Amino acid sequence: MISVVAQERLLGAALGCVFTGLIVFEERKSIYSLISSNQRPQEREPIFRKSTRSDFVHLWNKAVDGTLGPVIASLSSRGW
Repeated sequence: MISVVAQERLLGAALGCVFTGLIVFEERKSIYSLISSNQRPQEREPIFRKSTRSDFVHLWNKAVDGTLGPVIASLSSRGW
């Protein structure tokens, strides 16, 4: 059986952890609510036009296919 002093210490540690957890939770909640209330939704202008983005995606896919194509072919020929 655990001594009374050890039980009191465990109870104090447990209550301290719960109390600290509640304080941290409430502080985070108030911080997040402050941040979200201060931010206004802003419309972002696109950096590139849609056609420029699709051209970039096409070039990226072509480069990846050209780079990894031989590796994939090699692995496919070995039965992986």
